[in-house]
Amino acid sequence: MELDTLKALYVEGLKDLYSAETQILKALPKMKSGATSAALRKAFDEHLVVTTEQVTRLEEICSALDISPKGKHCKGMEGLISEGADLMKEDADPDVMDAGLISAAQHVEYYEMAGYGTVRTYAQLLGYDEHAALLQKSLLEERETDIALTELALTVNVDAIANATPKSTSRNEA
Repeated sequence: MELDTLKALYVEGLKDLYSAETQILKALPKMKSGATSAALRKAFDEHLVVTTEQVTRLEEICSALDISPKGKHCKGMEGLISEGADLMKEDADPDVMDAGLISAAQHVEYYEMAGYGTVRTYAQLLGYDEHAALLQKSLLEERETDIALTELALTVNVDAIANATPKSTSRNEA
């Protein structure tokens, strides 16, 4: 696709978000399975529902534009998800793993917020007010998820400090 207009860039942004969200739909159950905190597992379940709704909104917008949301692969989200998957392969204390999963999830949220904010602004500039409202709703949901993860991190991170058993080191290892 040639990016010679703001509308073309808007469509690229929508497709990028669609790819990102569909990748997240596949990653969230894996992240949930790596979590030990019941609250974190619940947060991943709740965000799965929200993400499904966001995918539906993107499909609705693309349908109104008479385009397919498919056809682009979001490499940025692929990288963030890959980092989270690498984290889950580590031999980590369960509370430390939960803290790391929250961090990975927040990286994803900020990526999504940047994407939704950008395409929302494009929609406004292009006169797609209904699209802008739908995209704003998704942006607000991402912000709410980030706030919830931050609140959860306050407990999980303290647990990671309190419950982690430091490995002993000798002076010769330094």
